[in-house]
Amino acid sequence: MRLIIMLILIYVGFRIVQGLMHKKQDEKPTAPEPEKEETFQDPVCGVYVTEDDAVIGRHEGKRIHFCSMACLEKYRASLEHASTTHNQSNPEEHK
Repeated sequence: MRLIIMLILIYVGFRIVQGLMHKKQDEKPTAPEPEKEETFQDPVCGVYVTEDDAVIGRHEGKRIHFCSMACLEKYRASLEHASTTHNQSNPEEHK
């Protein structure tokens, strides 16, 4: 009878220790997920850039993010072209 009680106690002790070991393994700290940076789409070529990587221009008080100076210059050129085309098509408005 003592042998059965001892075996039961050993088994219960083993299960308790085993359960504690699994808890410790489950509680291992995981590396925090890196923060996702906000991305902005270049209006000229469509590439997505982060704030740190962007070339920033302004138009009508708004910040516009570009992937390169070349795209910023193309954007400015298209604005100038649109502005001159508009001025030439409506000469009566500017008298």
